[in-house]
Amino acid sequence: MKTDDLINALAAQPQAVNAHAVEQRFALAALAGVGGAAVLMVAFYGLLPGLAQTMALAMFWGKLLFAAALAVGGLAVVRRLARPGWAVGRMAAALAAPPLVLWALALAALVLAAPQDRLGLVLGSTWRTCPFNIAFLSMPALAGFFWALRGAAPTRPALAGGAAGLLAGALGALVYALHCPEMAAPFLAVWYVAGMVLPTLLGAVLGPRLLRW
Repeated sequence: MKTDDLINALAAQPQAVNAHAVEQRFALAALAGVGGAAVLMVAFYGLLPGLAQTMALAMFWGKLLFAAALAVGGLAVVRRLARPGWAVGRMAAALAAPPLVLWALALAALVLAAPQDRLGLVLGSTWRTCPFNIAFLSMPALAGFFWALRGAAPTRPALAGGAAGLLAGALGALVYALHCPEMAAPFLAVWYVAGMVLPTLLGAVLGPRLLRW
C-alpha cells in the first residue's frame, strides 16, 4: 500500500479522542490505590482502637487534612507531568505548602514544649515502623499511577515517577492515619513525611525504566 493510500485509509473513519482520558485514568488509579491501601491496612494493622473517641481530637483531622492536601497537590502536579509541554508552574507551590505548614506547627510545638519532652514529641511510640508502614500502604496507589502514566505521554519520566510516588505516599498516609495513634505535629513532620519520601524515591528510580515511550 502506498503512503497516500494508507493516510487516506486511516483518515476515512476518524475516531474522537476522549479529552478527559488521562483524568479518568488517574481517578481510577486513585480509587484503586485508596481501596488497596484500606484492604492492606485492615488486614495487617487494623483500625485504631478507640477511633471514634480519637475522631474528637483536632489533630486527628489535622493529619488527615495534611495528607489530603498533599494528595490534591500531588495529583495536580502528576496530571501536568503526564502531558508533553505542560509546565508544573504554581502547582509546585501547592505541593510544598502542606509540609511547610506542618513543619512550622512542629517547630512551634517543640519551642513551647519542655526540653525533656521534645524528643518524645518527635519519636512518639511508633517511629521505627511508621515510615515503612506508610510506604507499604502506598504501593497499590503507586502501581495504579504508573499504569495511568503509561497511558499518557510523560516526557520527564523520573520527575513524573517521583511525583506519582509522592501522591501515592500521601494516599498511603491518609489511610494509615486510621490506624496510627500518633498526633503530635513533630512526629508527623518527621515520620509521616519520611513515609512519603520512600515511595517518592522509588517512583523516581522506576520512572525512567517504566515510563519511557
